[in-house]
Amino acid sequence: MTASTTVDTIPVVPGAPVIGSVAELGRDPAAFFVRCYAEHGPVFRVRALRRTLTVLAGPDLARWMGSREGRASLRSAEVWQGLVDEYGATRTLTGVDGPEHRRLREVMRRGYSREALDGRLDELVAITDECLDRAWRPGTSVPVLEALQFLVTSQLGTMLTGTVPTEYVRDIRTTILYILNALVTRQRPEIVLRSPVYRRSRARVQELGEEMIRAHRAREPRPDGRRTLVDDIMDAHDADPGLVAENDLVLALTGPYVAGLDTVANTLGCLVHAVLAHPDVLARIRAEADEVFGSGPLTEASLERLTATNGAVMETMRLYPIAVAQPRVANRDFEYAGHLIREGEPVYCAVTVPHFLPELFPDPLRFDIDRYSPERREHVTPGAYAPFGKGPHTCLGKGVADVLMTLTAARVFHRLDLELGPRDAVLRRRAAPTPGPVAGFRVQVVAERRGRYLPDWKV
Repeated sequence: MTASTTVDTIPVVPGAPVIGSVAELGRDPAAFFVRCYAEHGPVFRVRALRRTLTVLAGPDLARWMGSREGRASLRSAEVWQGLVDEYGATRTLTGVDGPEHRRLREVMRRGYSREALDGRLDELVAITDECLDRAWRPGTSVPVLEALQFLVTSQLGTMLTGTVPTEYVRDIRTTILYILNALVTRQRPEIVLRSPVYRRSRARVQELGEEMIRAHRAREPRPDGRRTLVDDIMDAHDADPGLVAENDLVLALTGPYVAGLDTVANTLGCLVHAVLAHPDVLARIRAEADEVFGSGPLTEASLERLTATNGAVMETMRLYPIAVAQPRVANRDFEYAGHLIREGEPVYCAVTVPHFLPELFPDPLRFDIDRYSPERREHVTPGAYAPFGKGPHTCLGKGVADVLMTLTAARVFHRLDLELGPRDAVLRRRAAPTPGPVAGFRVQVVAERRGRYLPDWKV
């Protein structure tokens, strides 16, 4: 501890009696943390019911989390232990640190990486088209979030695991909702896990994972040699059961759905609204998508030509971050910004606060897809942009997510003429367990602009 370190003087954010700041956290956690940072600085405490959380924030946080000091000062085990126990597992990737985390991350790296999509972009578009044909028909009103959850599950299943469990989508969604609320963010009491609705859904997710194990063990090697995340996890279990235990398999194999269903669907839902609310952006996305989808097989170079679409994805992740703050526990007594945080304290690392700072992103509440252009590059300032988190636990699937969101957004606006209804002119959002559009958000499918993805070179 340095001479300048202050003990027990971390400012406490004023809140309501008993419940503290629960209401503000429930409405808009990103805006709440930005306000607290402006008023109290890079370290403050928030009361939420019976819990007191120490929050770290500001542009310096991202660098610190990735430093040797940051890695040694924070741990994640307690945050995810409830999830691990609920599955009867030993460990999960998000809940371990240090060498064990690096070893598990290496097992899953390829399966969650952009490499998993190499040579499969046309297949990804075909999956997207099937979902659009089924649930986005002209003349209908589409519940955006639900439709995107089915679409994302089809994409993730085909690309990462080889299993497309669309019949389990609602079960996966319900299980995520209950576990995150009760066992991770602790926004609900654990008694909600006794709900028959949750117990049925949780049993169905277990059933899905066990079926994936059986199917893998019965499957012949693929003639093309293509591997999936399931192959990598199962091989790691066979080679080293101490690293990937038998009772960890269901949690690991259903992980892509747990990790991706809410996050990717929520971001795409916000993107659909933002683009439809900005006709100039819609016109740019349509123009480049029409050119890319009409000019031959899709490659990495095709993705690079979707500059407006990628800008819209990045701007959506800035304005509507999913991982507003990363929950951790202090691994030891440590100093941050002149304040002493004690071992065992719950710590929230609010890495997305800089997304809303005008000194980093001028006019920060404006949807501006050109912030990321070579001329401006506002996001490259250290600590400015962290939609996938920071530190050792930075999202392993960010490469896959970038491709899925960019290609899906381009395809949706290429194929369909959509419009917002009067009730949805302003995006209505909910915060628990992860921020995103409300379930009632709908768009009208006015017409089909282009047909399915069957150009001459594909036939």
